[in-house]
Amino acid sequence: MADLLWDDVKCFFDPDLMGSLPDMRVPDASVEDWQAVLDLVAEKGWKCQYSEGETVLPVPWAEAVLSRPADAECPDLRVWPTADVLAIFRFRGDDEVDFDVDLRELQGQERLDVICGFLREIGRRLGKPVLMDPEGGYGHPVLGFDVEADRVVLLADPRFR
Repeated sequence: MADLLWDDVKCFFDPDLMGSLPDMRVPDASVEDWQAVLDLVAEKGWKCQYSEGETVLPVPWAEAVLSRPADAECPDLRVWPTADVLAIFRFRGDDEVDFDVDLRELQGQERLDVICGFLREIGRRLGKPVLMDPEGGYGHPVLGFDVEADRVVLLADPRFR
């Protein structure tokens, strides 16, 4: 059974309302959490590409990435949980696992199920919530993985969006 039904949440996947790149995040994270995400990507066999600027490099240990100088360019890790859905992780700091998805890729029930499954995998691995805020609306999540419910749930009422 699906965590969420497309007809109930499609307004939260409207790029005109939410911005095309909503903020996905795991708050109260640590270097160990970042490493657990990197390990999960490898274990699941998800296609990925790590880069620093224009340079593509092998995926490093989280500790090495997060200990880079403050003025260094922010590296990113592109992860494809399926061939047509991309999540871009940005290593801005160790206190939050931060990534973006493109809502234009997440239209319809099938793609909604993919992103819910991706959030579930991350949340289960870390034992922490994984939240989705509107682009530029940090701190106001509309949906996310709920650890106790062990599923992705609505955190805002779509009727008031």
